[in-house]
Amino acid sequence: MPSSTNFAVEVNSLTKRFGTFEAVKGISFNVPKGKIVGFLGPNGAGKTTTIQMLLGLLIPSSGTISYFGKDLATHRQEIMEKVNFSSTYISMPWRLTIKECLTYTSFLYKINNRRKRVEEVIETFRLQDLQHKEVAQLSEGQRTRLMLAKGFVNHPEVLLLDEPTASMDPESAQYIRDFIQSYRKEHDISILFTSHNMPEVEDICDDVIFINGGEVIAHDTPENLARKLDIARVSLTVADGLKRVAAICEKDKLPYTVNGRYIKIDLKEKAIPDFLKKLLEKGIDYTEISIDKPNLEDFFLAVTGKNNHGTA
Repeated sequence: MPSSTNFAVEVNSLTKRFGTFEAVKGISFNVPKGKIVGFLGPNGAGKTTTIQMLLGLLIPSSGTISYFGKDLATHRQEIMEKVNFSSTYISMPWRLTIKECLTYTSFLYKINNRRKRVEEVIETFRLQDLQHKEVAQLSEGQRTRLMLAKGFVNHPEVLLLDEPTASMDPESAQYIRDFIQSYRKEHDISILFTSHNMPEVEDICDDVIFINGGEVIAHDTPENLARKLDIARVSLTVADGLKRVAAICEKDKLPYTVNGRYIKIDLKEKAIPDFLKKLLEKGIDYTEISIDKPNLEDFFLAVTGKNNHGTA
């Protein structure tokens, strides 16, 4: 994969082995400048190993990683000055206060007027009233905001975000999503974004990379990935004839789930008119109906083999 100034990050044939176990199997992808790219996969897919290699914490068994057209292996110090990382699964030292954590972290980078910058990120991530609290006294959501502040402290050109809104209340999570998108537009930052929140990924990411079993199995926009599933979901609240609906599904081999009088059926979109006609012919009485096209979560479940539709 040739280097290009259009890409902030380029990964080419990246492999990582631990003894005989191959955790990452020759993957290649890129993160364009100014874009947010989702990096998704089930637990054990190779995401964490890949991120650790992107940060220079693990040495690849083979393959290359480039930032801004420069090889990480030979320009690590220069590159890491422009890169940062935030994860909800990593914490700062528990006996330090928020302000101390961010101040000490700022000394890892060449920052003009670091005191002012620390004050800015404390304000941005709504940590003013907490800045003198020790990390051990913070809630999970507050620690996540601290890690985000740490991630932005050096005005990074590339940011790796791992579950950036985990443990946050809905209002705080939306504030963070809005901030990330506005900051990206203002500073042309490139972000590799990991999350298990599929609606969040659909909302914020320009492209999505799916990794499973150490291999990249899909790379496209969230909309295009969802469209690859030629299915729709019909949801019905059945007043009379629930068993008859289930019988139709079983005869036509349509996956379905039942919860009380509520039934969800997956079928091809073009088959919906015929399906509804069958319900009418069988005299099935339903009071509510909704038809939903597949989304990114449906695609995730399908490609990871975790789609749990079935009879119930």
